[in-house]
Amino acid sequence: MAGAFFLTERQRLGTSRAGGNEFVADVDNWQRTERERVVASPYNFNLSADLKQLPLILGAWKGEDVPQTNVEVFILLEPEQYIQRLYQLPDGRYVWLSLIGSRKSKSFHSPQICYDTDGWRTDASSEPVRLEQGEVHALRLLAEKPVSGGKLDQVVLYFYLWPGYARSVQDGMVLVKVTAPVYDTVENTVALEADFLKQLFTAAR
Repeated sequence: MAGAFFLTERQRLGTSRAGGNEFVADVDNWQRTERERVVASPYNFNLSADLKQLPLILGAWKGEDVPQTNVEVFILLEPEQYIQRLYQLPDGRYVWLSLIGSRKSKSFHSPQICYDTDGWRTDASSEPVRLEQGEVHALRLLAEKPVSGGKLDQVVLYFYLWPGYARSVQDGMVLVKVTAPVYDTVENTVALEADFLKQLFTAAR
């Protein structure tokens, strides 16, 4: 039954019936999980496309490109494409969007590793993100770091995208990561990030 299901889904994958593009999304970049989903997007996250073509205006969100100044990122990850943007709402709340695209497995590791190395305390769990239709699963990372006079708190939602069920790094993979400071509560912040992700992905199955 499972084999028949995946065969049927492979035959469907490609251009979504509602228009746009379809990708395989999962919370792990080296093995399939039960949280794997096919997601639809009006935007092309395939590495054969230019990820910078993602609009700077997404609904009420207004974005700007912010260059990555840490050269070690490019030395260690060797990404084929790297996007870092700040998207902001009219009320001042904002999220960071990071897109890392590559055909090399060395380009991908859990963001938790970077936080832990930099002295943050982290806690990871899974988070279902409701879309207009269905839901996509993301890993949720809560990060906290003591600083002079207080602490820094961030919430990260991230998952990986492939252009097809083969999930071969050689075909290209993209890490989608959304980061925000904690606004009032973790739940409110997750809801804010989910609202942003719904600008990128419309449906999942």
